[in-house]
Amino acid sequence: MKLTTANHWGSYVAELRQGQVDSLSPLVSGDDVSDMSASILDTLDGKSRIRRPAIRESWLKGGPGTDGHLRGADRFIEVEWDQALDLLAGEITRIRGTHGNQAIYAGSYGWASAGRFHHAQSQIHRFYNMAGGYTKSVNAYSFAAGEVILPHILTDLRSTMYEAPSWYEIAEHTDLMLAFGGLALKNTQIQNGGLGQHTARDWMAKLGAGKGQFIGISPIRDDMTPELQAEWMPIRPNTDTALMMALAYCLDQAGKVDTAFLARYTTGYDAFRPYLMGDSDGMPKTPAWAAQITGIPDADIIALADRMTRGRVLISLSWSLQRADHGEQSYWMGVVLAAMLGQIGLPGGGIAIGLAGEHGNGNPDPQLRWAAVPTGRNPVESYIPVARISDMLLNPGAEFDYNGKRLTYPDIRMVHWAGGNPFHHHQDLNRLRKAWARPETVVVQEIFWTPAARHADIVLPVTTVMERNDIAVAQLDGWAVAMKKLVAPVGQARNDHDIMADVADRLGFKAQFTEDRSEMDWLRDIWDRSRQEAGRVGRELPSFDDFWKAGHLHLEGGPETRCFLGEFRKDPIANRLKTPTGKIEIFSKTIADFGYSEIAGHPTWTEPYEWLGGAAIEQTPLHLISNQPKSRLHSQLDPGRGSVKTKIQGREPMRMNPQDAKARGLQDGALVRVFNARGSCLAGIFLDEAIMPGVVQLATGAWYDPEAPERDGSLDRHGNPNVLTADRGTSRLSQGPSAHTCLVQVEAVLGDTPEMKAFDQPAFASG
Repeated sequence: MKLTTANHWGSYVAELRQGQVDSLSPLVSGDDVSDMSASILDTLDGKSRIRRPAIRESWLKGGPGTDGHLRGADRFIEVEWDQALDLLAGEITRIRGTHGNQAIYAGSYGWASAGRFHHAQSQIHRFYNMAGGYTKSVNAYSFAAGEVILPHILTDLRSTMYEAPSWYEIAEHTDLMLAFGGLALKNTQIQNGGLGQHTARDWMAKLGAGKGQFIGISPIRDDMTPELQAEWMPIRPNTDTALMMALAYCLDQAGKVDTAFLARYTTGYDAFRPYLMGDSDGMPKTPAWAAQITGIPDADIIALADRMTRGRVLISLSWSLQRADHGEQSYWMGVVLAAMLGQIGLPGGGIAIGLAGEHGNGNPDPQLRWAAVPTGRNPVESYIPVARISDMLLNPGAEFDYNGKRLTYPDIRMVHWAGGNPFHHHQDLNRLRKAWARPETVVVQEIFWTPAARHADIVLPVTTVMERNDIAVAQLDGWAVAMKKLVAPVGQARNDHDIMADVADRLGFKAQFTEDRSEMDWLRDIWDRSRQEAGRVGRELPSFDDFWKAGHLHLEGGPETRCFLGEFRKDPIANRLKTPTGKIEIFSKTIADFGYSEIAGHPTWTEPYEWLGGAAIEQTPLHLISNQPKSRLHSQLDPGRGSVKTKIQGREPMRMNPQDAKARGLQDGALVRVFNARGSCLAGIFLDEAIMPGVVQLATGAWYDPEAPERDGSLDRHGNPNVLTADRGTSRLSQGPSAHTCLVQVEAVLGDTPEMKAFDQPAFASG
């Protein structure tokens, strides 16, 4: 039997034999079968799978709040579903009655599994909205600083994704692209919600063979795929803003600023220029000034500025740029630089944000807004910026600043997480462990024994995408795929909807939660509402039955030219932006009036709290880049073949320049200890001249594996870089994560090394 299926890494035809998946073939002939998709088959019934509900032993025997410091080290007791759900329903009732709904944190951040109905966060948010509400999170770890700064100065970040210049548009119109942070092909392996066909590599090959020139400005050369035939301009991490300012200085001094564009479409250049020229602070932002900061010779900066005046130029900013101390500044200055060139709103020119951040960012397929599970309204008003979890748990009642507001951290008594792994996304995991010990109850719904599940009190096993029916769609991809149930659930795993429905039954609102619909009823409803949305924009979708029978749909239409902010350029009065002035804000009175000392009313260069130009390099002389991995999605499927085959001596691989290795007496393939004052981990090194000296790269997502979980600051045996990164907000404006601001030292591991146990089952006690 052959059935269609899909996930974040692609769409496939699965061949079944005797109730098992025998093989996966690409839905579109000639497309790739991602190693990550193959890893689903490896891990489906693997040793890391959760098979039965489990309760942490101390919590079960001593009650809520017992020995929270043992989370991650305690044993578990497997129980029947009825007992687990009774305990969960009882805790929700107790905490709501004693402390109020704001004491429940159900942010549940993370990618979870693909599928429009079985979307973990949608299910848990729908449940808690009906149960009286919960404390939520706002923004995303990927681009929190950008999400907050952009609406003040340009437009919302989501619009920069949906209206981004397409690869087709760039091929047709762009003469020069400056790719700050690169265009990493590895990130285009995936698409949130589902991916129909991988086309990014082919488009980049067309770009590389075309008229345009590409410059990758990054500490890592292969942040630009070889197909682009790009030039590499190595730059010290966290110094992109200084380079942009020097380029702006050159444009101004050469009389190449489009003053007519600035006058009609922007506000505030007259307030910014004195800073650029050094009139306000005594420091002109010259190429010589930037050379000392960035490590790029001033002659190269001058030559690049000159090239920017000779055609259609696109300033591309990766999401990774703003995940750093003062991360808002790189986006703000990128917008200013593009505005000075005067090409915003022209095809293939101006500004692009997040190109190649996922497969859909740049994909020229037609787009459609697909319906989703309705989650309702949250009656609770308390919330936190997504990366402030530890601050919230450690400081109940404390005040904090965020985007012009003065807020208060709620007193969280219960954490409920479904679909995600905070012990992957969050920074300074040793601090998170201390914070995670404080709630009275932690509930995790998971497929595998991830670090998040190991640090829970109530663990509920969840099905994979192959064990249920769903629809894979992505607004940026142009595809819809029927995700048909392929195999029976492993062990006692259940889907998130059914789990929450049974808890809702115990709390008296099951009919409201389920609307008396079956799984297939929900899929039909989502499809029918999507058909209505399609009709409003002049598209016709087939009936649900026809779609389900066919197994997939590809929206018709040729490659699109979107011309980001083109309507604004045509008529800035009729199509004013949603900024306070309706224009591009080079100076923002709104931000200036917030009174934050670390962020002015216009872009500035401010030294990061750790960087290669600072005093801390005496103790920690290497800058750590903890970027996205090639072999998995965040921490998903780390035990699978795609990820495991990249390990070195079972540890996460860390890239290092041969010069830095030689200075430490390290050989290729050596096991090393990576450390700073916040923590330490093991990693296996491979030497590569594609990373600039002074920088090391250790991808995120290796499952956190502390040698002694009950001890503060324990060595991570596996290579999770977030034991090293700092848990500090980018600024009080956005409070985004600043993971890419991190210095470390590296040394050889001598003697015996501890065994890595990240993928093992936890210890169990008898009930």
